Amino acid sequence: MDSNSKVFVAGHKGLVGSAILRNLQSKGYKNLVTANKDDYDLRHTSTVNNLFSHAKPDYVFLAAAKVGGILANRDHPADFIYDNLMIQTNIIDAAYRNGVKKLLFLGSSCIYPKMAKQPITEDQLLAGHLEPSNDAYAIAKIAGIRMCRAYRQQYGFNAISLMPTNLYGPNDNFDHNSSHVLPALISKFHGSLEKSKHWVVKLWGDGSPKREFLHVDDLAEACYTCMQDYEEEEHINVGTGEDVTIKELAETIVDVVGYKNYYEWDTSKPNGTPRKVLNVDKIKSLGWEPKISLRDGIESTYEWYKENVVI
Repeated sequence: MDSNSKVFVAGHKGLVGSAILRNLQSKGYKNLVTANKDDYDLRHTSTVNNLFSHAKPDYVFLAAAKVGGILANRDHPADFIYDNLMIQTNIIDAAYRNGVKKLLFLGSSCIYPKMAKQPITEDQLLAGHLEPSNDAYAIAKIAGIRMCRAYRQQYGFNAISLMPTNLYGPNDNFDHNSSHVLPALISKFHGSLEKSKHWVVKLWGDGSPKREFLHVDDLAEACYTCMQDYEEEEHINVGTGEDVTIKELAETIVDVVGYKNYYEWDTSKPNGTPRKVLNVDKIKSLGWEPKISLRDGIESTYEWYKENVVI
């Protein structure tokens, strides 16, 4: 892939897709293809086939997906499995049938078993039961990995899969009811800055689960590296290899936001998987390393949130 290649970034307005688009533009790529959600419903096979037959991209970054936190996954499992299965099936098949040179599929670390050995290596896929709170989404993503592998095995289609850890950054979803934990905490604490001193922010669980967080711009660079240099059928983990407790994350965000009042943990709400941190030896062997620290990433994300989301 070079700067003259025609590159389709599916999901270019989302957290991951927008970061990939920024990354490519910074490297001088100008022949970029995007599809606005209002014009192209990627769940519809005919729409995707028409898009590919007209655009004829050389390379595809498949970042389009329906994503959300514990609450959204609990309340809308049918949407998560249907939308993701349809989007990825349509795009992978259309890419192969329209002569795409290489496709990169993005999944999620939630594909791994709930009680996976830590840090999680790529070979632990399907080695145990999934976390029930997001198994519909996880099963869809596992199907995407297997579809890429199957099309490689049967057709020789050059499709690779990346499994990123928990992501955050510009263009994240900050809605309390559907977002992941880091943007939800930013939104909750910022929204409570002007409350009375008796106001209490309630947080889900007990704060003990450990999670790994990767800034989306670091992921975008990993995607570029893998599109250039990774050719294997096995999926590859992308993360920092380091984790923090949700309690530690909340304390950092409280400090960054400047929240001075109280907050408490609602232990009637689920914690989710006890610990989830990825083994990232494989991608580091390609020369990639994350560059943005968690504190710096939270600070820049909070600034973006205040400039682009807060009314």
